[in-house]
Amino acid sequence: MAEQASLMWDIPGLIAGVDEAGRGPLAGPVVAAAVILDDKNPIRGLADSKKLTALRREKLFDEIRAKALCCSIAEASVEEIDRLNILQATMLAMRRAVLGLRLKPTKVLVDGNRIPTLEVLAEAIVKGDSLVPAISAASILAKVHRDRWCVEVDALFPQYGFAGHKGYGTSEHMAALREFGACPHHRKTFSPVAEVLR
Repeated sequence: MAEQASLMWDIPGLIAGVDEAGRGPLAGPVVAAAVILDDKNPIRGLADSKKLTALRREKLFDEIRAKALCCSIAEASVEEIDRLNILQATMLAMRRAVLGLRLKPTKVLVDGNRIPTLEVLAEAIVKGDSLVPAISAASILAKVHRDRWCVEVDALFPQYGFAGHKGYGTSEHMAALREFGACPHHRKTFSPVAEVLR
């Protein structure tokens, strides 16, 4: 029995990569994803989602969902962002993504320099979305999920142009905010939105 127990420690654990999308925009949820890749079923072309075309991200999104051992996408809402602040809301979304994994990872690798509160070993890796395939995969899932949200909301609030600028404070978006005010999806604690609401 002791021999069997020692063999258990020799089995490499499951590593989850975690990343987020949507910290900077003026509207919408912040989205996080967690991915445990399958070493026996590799995915070619994983990279930081910002360096891929929208079409390539869409294709990789489906491939990651099909080939990963498990993955999870989670959000923190606009209300949570306004109540907690964007950093704490991001950590909350990341924690939800990890807790949503069907398999429990032995270690979690998080893009950036901060780690959400987790009950598992975790490490922050600066530029991890370019260095760690599982984090790259998570960045793609989070980005595509949030971009799809922007397209859906654009159909409801076409005057803001969400499908184009994805919620960022472009000149077009700022002009729409000044003309129409904020919609329910705007982050009211973000200064460009708060100034319009004064």
